[in-house]
Amino acid sequence: MLKRVPIFSRIAPAKLKLLAFTSDRVSYNAGQILFHQGDQGDAAYVVLSGTADILVDSPAGEIKVAEVDLNSIVGEIAILCDVSRTATVKATSRLEALKISKEHFLKLLSDFPEMAVEIMRVLADRLNHTTSELTAVRSRLNQPQSMSTH
Repeated sequence: MLKRVPIFSRIAPAKLKLLAFTSDRVSYNAGQILFHQGDQGDAAYVVLSGTADILVDSPAGEIKVAEVDLNSIVGEIAILCDVSRTATVKATSRLEALKISKEHFLKLLSDFPEMAVEIMRVLADRLNHTTSELTAVRSRLNQPQSMSTH
């Protein structure tokens, strides 16, 4: 199952078995929280089945910034940057995930540089998507408002 996850695709099956044994398989029902924005980043999650929303607190309330689906990884930013969780992840359906501890995740990255490259691709794609959305919002905000005359 892990072989289908892009970040693990180049890792030998024996090493993936070890990863499976050293990680926890966790389940969530729709509406349950995997972790909250601001929590300590103690693990990364690989979604084995189901979907979730990525939510960020804002002055206007919670904003959905992305969706998570099969074979996605979440929670790695807090581990890689050694910061608190940057978002809340909430299951939107029954969700099964592999919870990989910070220690094991960082060891995998050092043992498998190809995995680090895949993580960089994931992060670059997210940054590209976020930049596109920000550009679209800013361009809408900067357009001159039409003035109505009475």
